Amino acid sequence: MNILVVSEKNSFVGRSMADQLKEYGYNVVMSELDVQMISELKENFEALLLYMENEVKDKTQELVYLRDKALEENLPIFYIGEELAELQSIIPANVLKDTFTRPIDVKESARKMDEFIRNHGKHTKKKILVVDDSGAMLRSVKEWLENDYQVILANSGAMAIKYLATNRPDLVLLDYEMPIVDGSQVLEMIRADMEFCDIPVIFLTSKNDKASIMKAMAAKPEGYILKSREPAQIKSDIDAFFAKQKL
Repeated sequence: MNILVVSEKNSFVGRSMADQLKEYGYNVVMSELDVQMISELKENFEALLLYMENEVKDKTQELVYLRDKALEENLPIFYIGEELAELQSIIPANVLKDTFTRPIDVKESARKMDEFIRNHGKHTKKKILVVDDSGAMLRSVKEWLENDYQVILANSGAMAIKYLATNRPDLVLLDYEMPIVDGSQVLEMIRADMEFCDIPVIFLTSKNDKASIMKAMAAKPEGYILKSREPAQIKSDIDAFFAKQKL
C-alpha cells in the first residue's frame, strides 16, 4: 500500500515519518507541496501525510489542489503542523482525519496512521465508479456513499472508460441519460472489452415510466436505481446489491 508524504524539501520530520511508516510495510512516496510534482505521480495512495513548516496562507492554491485530489480519490489526509484552524478552512473535517502537533512523537503518529488505514482504509471498502454528467449528482452520490464505500467520480462515458483501462471497481453506477454517449452505449463498450466486461453495472435514471425502464433493462445491466429515491433508499439499494453478491 502506498502513502504520499508531502513536506518541505529535505524535511527531517517528513523523512522520519516516512522511515517509520516503511517499518509498517508501506511504500512511501515523498513530494514537495507542488501541484505539478504531485500531479505527475502515478501511484494509487491509501493516505496522505502533510507536514507544513510555512504559513498555510502562503500555500492556499496548493492546499486546494490537495483537497480536491483527496475528495476525488477518497484519500484521508493526516497533518503535522500548526495553524490548524487555517488549514480546516480549506480542507474539510471529513477529509482531515487526524493532526499531530510538534514536537511530534514519530512512532505514535505512525502507529495512529497505520491503525486508521488498517481499519478504515480504501482497501477495506468496496470501490464504486459513479458516472454522471451532472456535477451536483456526482457530489450528492459521493456524499451518500463515501462513509461505507470508496467512491470514484467520472463526468462522462469517455472518462469512465479511461478509468476502467487501469482500475477495476466493484460496481459502476452509470447515468442512463447522458449527452453525446449515453449510458447504454457506455455499457456496450464495457461489455465489449475483455479486461472489464464482467464488472457489474447499475443504471441511474430519472425516468420511471414503463417504456423507459424496459428500454434501459434491454441493455442488460445488473439493475437500475431511480434518482428520485431518497438518499437512504439509494444507499440501501447499493448495500443490498453487495449483500446479494456476497451470498
